[in-house]
Amino acid sequence: MPSAPTLPDFPAADGTVLLLGPAGVLEVAVDTPEADVAAMPVVAIVCHPLPTEGGTMHNKVVTMAARALRELGATTVRFNFRGTGGSAGSYDEGIGEVDDLRAVAAWVRAGRPDAALWLAGFSFGAYVSLRAAKALSPAVLLSIAPPAGRWDFDAIALPTMPWLVIQGDADEVVDPQAVVDWLAHSKARATLVRMPDTSHFFHRKLIDLRGAIKNGLRPHLPTAPTAGG
Repeated sequence: MPSAPTLPDFPAADGTVLLLGPAGVLEVAVDTPEADVAAMPVVAIVCHPLPTEGGTMHNKVVTMAARALRELGATTVRFNFRGTGGSAGSYDEGIGEVDDLRAVAAWVRAGRPDAALWLAGFSFGAYVSLRAAKALSPAVLLSIAPPAGRWDFDAIALPTMPWLVIQGDADEVVDPQAVVDWLAHSKARATLVRMPDTSHFFHRKLIDLRGAIKNGLRPHLPTAPTAGG
């Protein structure tokens, strides 16, 4: 069962906790690195797609991204935005969701001050994490199918940290060319991986997505694993 809706300690084992966020409780799932890899001093927060279209922290792209990160040795944190799953409040057009992410990031940094914070997001989650990136200054940023053209990306301060963008070329929700054009027009310092014949939800391409994440982010891992990991 989830813990009480306060500010619990950062868990040492896999589990779900409830944080007291800006709109009430936030449902948060923490997963430790895969058992067969060295644990790295990295905590990666992975943000889910649009709640009004069924997006939750259990979305298969989100869970595959988290799995890839754990296979690199990172601890992963997934959470439901306000009004989704066990999280209180209601959908707030990406504004309150940025505040949710900030609250989760503050909890992570308080509980794991030894670890680098990475931010990842899929679709709407990529938009939210991009909006929060300047204030949170993560060590690494991962954007999967960022919804350029569906949301206002012009006001987003471009990240300066290592940034991996993965975009399917057959995306039926996010216009792939809009993503390419946005990155080119903004002169973003991003590494773009384009996946051919790949839909928005990476149907039959989830294993390829896992490989792209691991290959793209492995060079940015800290040089030493966690002591005893």
